[in-house]
Amino acid sequence: MGDDLPGEYDRYLTRFDDNAGDTAVDVGEFAKYRGRLIRKLTFDEFTARWRQYHELASHYFECFDRGDTINDVVVRALRDHAAELVLASPV
Repeated sequence: MGDDLPGEYDRYLTRFDDNAGDTAVDVGEFAKYRGRLIRKLTFDEFTARWRQYHELASHYFECFDRGDTINDVVVRALRDHAAELVLASPV
C-alpha cells in the first residue's frame, strides 16, 4: 500500500493538477477526470480514501485469485475510488 502517505499525497496532487485541465483547482474544489466530477482532497481525506481503495483492491484481487464471482458493485466501487485518487483503474 505504501507507508509514505505524505509522498503519496504529493504524487496525488501532481496527478490531479496534471489531469484537471488548464485551470488551477484548490483543495476542496472540483474538476473533471475521465468523465467524472472529482473533488481535490485534503491530506486527511486522501489518507482515508487511499486506505479504502487499497483494502478494496486487495479484496478484489483475492477474490479474483480464488476464482470467485466478482460483483459488478465491487468493480464499480474500485473504479470510483481509483478515479477519486486520479489513478488508472486496475479493472
